[in-house]
Amino acid sequence: MAGRSGSSPRRRPNDLSRPTHLDPTEVGVLSQATGARLDLVGEARATTAVTGVSLRAQDVRSGDLFAALPGARTHGARFAADAVERGATAVLTDAAGRAELTRVLPIDANCAVLVHPEPRRVLGGVSARIYGNPSQRLKLIGITGTSGKTTTSYMVEAALLAAGHSVGLIGTVQTRVNGAAVPSSLTTPEAPTLQGLLAAMVERGVDAVVMEVSSHALALGRVDGAHFSVGAFTNLSQDHLDFHPTMRAYFEAKALMFVAGSSTRAVRSVICVDDEWGRRMAEIASAGSSFDPVTVSTTADVAATWRAEQVTVGPDGSQHVTLTGPGRSGVGMMLPLPGRFNVANATLAVAIAVAAGVSATEAATALAQVSVPGRLERVDRGQPFLAIVDYAHKPGALDAVLSTLRAQSAGRIGVVVGAGGDRDHGKRPMMGAAAARGAELVIITDDNPRSEDPAAIRAAMLAGLAEVPADDLPAGADHREIGDRRAAITAAVEWAQPGDVILVAGKGHEAGQEIDGVKHPFDDRVVLGEALDQISGGATEQPAGREALR
Repeated sequence: MAGRSGSSPRRRPNDLSRPTHLDPTEVGVLSQATGARLDLVGEARATTAVTGVSLRAQDVRSGDLFAALPGARTHGARFAADAVERGATAVLTDAAGRAELTRVLPIDANCAVLVHPEPRRVLGGVSARIYGNPSQRLKLIGITGTSGKTTTSYMVEAALLAAGHSVGLIGTVQTRVNGAAVPSSLTTPEAPTLQGLLAAMVERGVDAVVMEVSSHALALGRVDGAHFSVGAFTNLSQDHLDFHPTMRAYFEAKALMFVAGSSTRAVRSVICVDDEWGRRMAEIASAGSSFDPVTVSTTADVAATWRAEQVTVGPDGSQHVTLTGPGRSGVGMMLPLPGRFNVANATLAVAIAVAAGVSATEAATALAQVSVPGRLERVDRGQPFLAIVDYAHKPGALDAVLSTLRAQSAGRIGVVVGAGGDRDHGKRPMMGAAAARGAELVIITDDNPRSEDPAAIRAAMLAGLAEVPADDLPAGADHREIGDRRAAITAAVEWAQPGDVILVAGKGHEAGQEIDGVKHPFDDRVVLGEALDQISGGATEQPAGREALR
């Protein structure tokens, strides 16, 4: 079996995953750059060309380097024969993977093998080198934190577009170039996918990219090889403790974008200091940097470079804010999204845009038209109450959304919420407690149970709910357990009266529900709309729920 080679990767129509043209990289060059041992199998040579990278054998294209990494259940080297058959000219692996290659590769295989003791650690740099270090030709902006990454990234994108930039966006909801979108399954793609995507964006004329950067991405090296012009931090609250052993470890993973000596440290940092984690992050970012961190706050007694002041809320939930920055000059901003946390997101976005070279006035003006799928997204079917879908799936985020709705609504609040399976177990009781404190009606339902027993997840949330003291519950509290998410949403709609608010929380923009490893079509926005149609008969008059916001 002879591996095929090629001078440029093949790209499918409308495919953003790779550039159409790429100068090949010799495996000998990659060996020297990483210190990996170079083994040559069959007719492979040190001059063997590589024109792409893949982590999955089934995705390999002619000329690719196949990254055969050790995994939790199996070693990627087991799939190397398939990768070489598909055209991989090189394999990056460790010593165990190299031993596996002697067993799985046929006798007539031709490929170069790069053997490194920590192949995942060098994969980001290798991917960047193969794709021509695309982030060095971009203004790359990374946004990390527990909540607000998606909303802030959309806001920064809007500001950059308004300033005339050609902008790419990489995040939870979608990846897009100037509005041309493709689905995204990870907050931050794996290093080979990310570097190929950045190179494709450069090829399309993009000069600025805004991306969400998860703690997993930083800890697992997915953004290694990326050069961030600006790094931003939103906040930190409990999440992902199924992956990070402690909150400190979670924080330290986020800090890799700001700490001295980190390969992913951003040139400039913009940090929200409304919470103690943010203030600690600002201290870390200031050490050994040529630029002082730009800080942002919405809290009166916290000193910051940029401040949000004089916040007034309109009858439709929109907010008018005065921003003060360096020189203390005021900039007016109209924000269509409700919530104090969105004031923080918007202030952070303006500060990021300014750090990237956009004027504060231009950035603030651009935010007036921002909308974010699945983030406080209204579903209107003429009903006399407000119905909202939001991605809040962490205790802090759920508490913030419910507090916002309470402050801006004259009626009762009902929330439908669950928790994801195979994820942080510790946050489940906290989610139940946050819901109980913030809403008159709480319906605990299923989110994405994945491989877990849905009833066990609901029980953990109900346990947290039951521990909330009676004095902390809203008057007339009604707590229910309805596992079927569609039935739960319908029940909330049936409960609502004119002037009330219904929040369907946890899934936001997601269009599927994963149960026992199978993803079933399910979109909260669609299901909520259907329930509203059934109850209201599809009335088309303006909902009184809008007027209920004060």
